[in-house]
Amino acid sequence: MERRVVITGMGAITPIGNSVQDFWEGIKEGKCGIDTITKFDTTDFKVKLAAEVKGFNPEEYFDKKVLRRLDTFSQYAMVAAREAMKDSGITEENTDMTRAGTMISSGIGGLDTIEKDNRNIVEKGPDRVSPMYIPMSIVNMATGNVAIDLGLKGESMAMVTACASGTHSIGESYRIIKHGYQDVIFAGGTEASITPTGIAGFMNIKALSQSTDKTRASMPFDKERNGFVMGEGAGVIVLEELEHAKARNAKIYAEVVGYGASTDAYHITSPSPDGEGGARAMTNAINDAKITPDKITYINAHGTSTLLNDAGETKVIKRALGEHSKKVMVSSTKGNTAHLLGAAGAIEAIVCAKAIQDGFVPATINYKVADPECDLDIVPNEGRNVEVKYALSNSLGFGGHNACIILKKYEG
Repeated sequence: MERRVVITGMGAITPIGNSVQDFWEGIKEGKCGIDTITKFDTTDFKVKLAAEVKGFNPEEYFDKKVLRRLDTFSQYAMVAAREAMKDSGITEENTDMTRAGTMISSGIGGLDTIEKDNRNIVEKGPDRVSPMYIPMSIVNMATGNVAIDLGLKGESMAMVTACASGTHSIGESYRIIKHGYQDVIFAGGTEASITPTGIAGFMNIKALSQSTDKTRASMPFDKERNGFVMGEGAGVIVLEELEHAKARNAKIYAEVVGYGASTDAYHITSPSPDGEGGARAMTNAINDAKITPDKITYINAHGTSTLLNDAGETKVIKRALGEHSKKVMVSSTKGNTAHLLGAAGAIEAIVCAKAIQDGFVPATINYKVADPECDLDIVPNEGRNVEVKYALSNSLGFGGHNACIILKKYEG
């Protein structure tokens, strides 16, 4: 028998707030977290803007000895997971920790560590590469460090599907709990790739905006969009089997009812022009939720502010939802946070859960010029107070990876 899965805890570190409450208030206020890059000297870079995490002092969370063993992407994940655990009320007394897992992903992993030790080997020789280089940089260490930190002894994995990683992690965790393998999973994503090679790599494949105006850099669905803006941070949600949650009187934010995944099998960076792959992921999720497309109130779009993504995702939504695509509210919150790569789907799942809880659909900010190729109701610049029963979140990743989850208002 399939089991029901609910969200009972959430944690976030983002460019517009270092807790779920601050993050959500920033979303509701239409706050933009994009500004001039401070993490390194951009004199020789065409790209000058990113959405950095602000006011995060790791020494407030970790002692210096521990910090020497943690790349920034692991730090973000661990702090977000601690918030999620506290929020959920999960303890060793009310949960069998051997049935509590972790699936916290990253698109790139410890890029800052990789860069530093690459400089060491070139400039100083192999003996100067840190013995912690490998365990700090590999992608699975965020989920591993969270499991160690919180004592979670169940299944622990890291999905790596580029910008779809966070959503895939939540979807696969939902399936694992649904089919009885675990009772609780801390799921989500983390990323800390605002580094010289991170920016240069995306810059040189013409993926990043070179705007110096933070209000006209990440502008999803706008005709003048010219590339995405790099963001950083982490989002972690606690997924829990419903009866387990009820037995400990947990608060419930929303229910996860649908998950779909697919592959374009078309190109390493460009989405399929006809939108078939992304639409199939959405249709799979809708079928999994056992609903019809017209039940969807709100879609948090991948909406990266690139020419190909936003026009392509418009086709995806139209193909999946048919006539209902003219009525559904679709917004991208990447104007607020920029693009957190492997963590994007995780913080956007939090947006969907809070939209359901508060009855508020966030806006697509920084929008000025309409694009006839992106002719959906994108909730421009002003959010809306409206009941949200079903919210859908899309994520699309390099390599043709598509992931979609559907959350529902919990009604007992």
